[in-house]
Amino acid sequence: MAAAAIGKIYQGKVNVTLVESEEIGVVGVGEATIPTMLAFHKLIGINEADMMRATHATFKLGINFKNWGEIGEDYIHAFGQVGRIFWAGEFQHFWARAKALGLDIPFGAYCLEHEAARAERFGISESPALNYAFHFDAGLYAKFLRQFSEGLGVIRHEGKIEHVELNPDTGFIECLHLHSGMKIEADFFIDCSGFRGLLIEQALQTGYENWQHWLPCDSALAVQTAKVKPATPYTTSTAREFGWQWRIPLQNRTGNGLVYSSQFTDQTWAEKTLTNNVEGTMLNNPRLIQFTTGRRKFGWNKNCIALGLASGFLEPLESTSIHMVTSGLIRFLRLFPLRGVQPVLVDEYNRQSKEEAESIRDFIILHYHATRRSDTEFWNYVRTMQIPDTLRHRMDMFTQSGMVFLGGDELFRTNGWTQVLIGQGFAPANYQPIVDNMSNTEFSQYMTGFRDHISRNLALLPSHEQFIAQYCAMEK
Repeated sequence: MAAAAIGKIYQGKVNVTLVESEEIGVVGVGEATIPTMLAFHKLIGINEADMMRATHATFKLGINFKNWGEIGEDYIHAFGQVGRIFWAGEFQHFWARAKALGLDIPFGAYCLEHEAARAERFGISESPALNYAFHFDAGLYAKFLRQFSEGLGVIRHEGKIEHVELNPDTGFIECLHLHSGMKIEADFFIDCSGFRGLLIEQALQTGYENWQHWLPCDSALAVQTAKVKPATPYTTSTAREFGWQWRIPLQNRTGNGLVYSSQFTDQTWAEKTLTNNVEGTMLNNPRLIQFTTGRRKFGWNKNCIALGLASGFLEPLESTSIHMVTSGLIRFLRLFPLRGVQPVLVDEYNRQSKEEAESIRDFIILHYHATRRSDTEFWNYVRTMQIPDTLRHRMDMFTQSGMVFLGGDELFRTNGWTQVLIGQGFAPANYQPIVDNMSNTEFSQYMTGFRDHISRNLALLPSHEQFIAQYCAMEK
């Protein structure tokens, strides 16, 4: 992704070299994205249908969360707008009044993406226009972008890094020594070496901020299964006794995994739980991935930035891992050191990266803390733990007044916060009284009319499988 973006935007201005080894496996479980992926593809000129065919991709309208509030409950965090926003207040205030009047319609029923996900429908058109993302094979996506990058003039070298050479005076990285004996010099380096952080940590000793006390899951098992039914246009996240299970449908197979906390259970439980709760024949043995949630203290240090797992890790509950690669890249492209590394650029990159990571962290913690489950020690811990003051403020604002507090550049907006809070049983105690300006009759007509509008638009959409077949079906 870094080679493709920099090779495209700064083509002819900088020389880009990609160093990677076929011998080093990739984590490759990041198969779900969020709608910001469309902007990244548009920025670098990726043809969507071509990408989807090459990566066996399907569409994604949101995430279906099961058993997170209580066992047996489920809700969808959809990508679209819920209701309409008015000057008088956001839609959750209207929904709260409707509920008080006895109009007990689910919050998500006022969102087209939510209803299309439930009905397994999808389409691309100007009206109705859906907000969507993708499920894809991350390994095939990497190969697709490698070919795309090389077409832009990016030079790729196969090989492993043996040693990182630093300038003894400045501490900057001067060159990489590969096992083959090749020496690669550069002005700037991007560390995409995963959890090891070969450049950002092992060479530059940047330091790591550990968030495991808020996000105690530290292990994941991943397995692929054969396709047994039409692909749903949503990811499924099912809370289990000591963590949660994902299900990500592609055109030809399904990606599955179980994220869990080794503090509360062991790998034997995880393997049994995962294998007992997948559909279709397993195509490989479950693979263990261990991690520590948190972030590097600095995403940009000296003449190096870290992307992906090298920059830190927030578990994939809201499919933010690939987004954080794109946001880090776009941030870097805007602050690109064409005239050399300037401290003001470094500081701004690190400030924005920190704010983004912390806001996403809070949103993920919300899912765990806003639970009513008490069936295991794990759920009791996350339900009662001390949470960041920033998250406590947001939750109190919503439960007491129905308001959602947001910063200017946050990824998850009012729609996301309200869908998760309401979906997990945290309805606001009050709503903005200005929504009472409509009479009960007018208000009821408005709410049911909007619901009917959603239903009419939903009827225009083909099935998800039908649309994929005519738009981006993979080659057999």
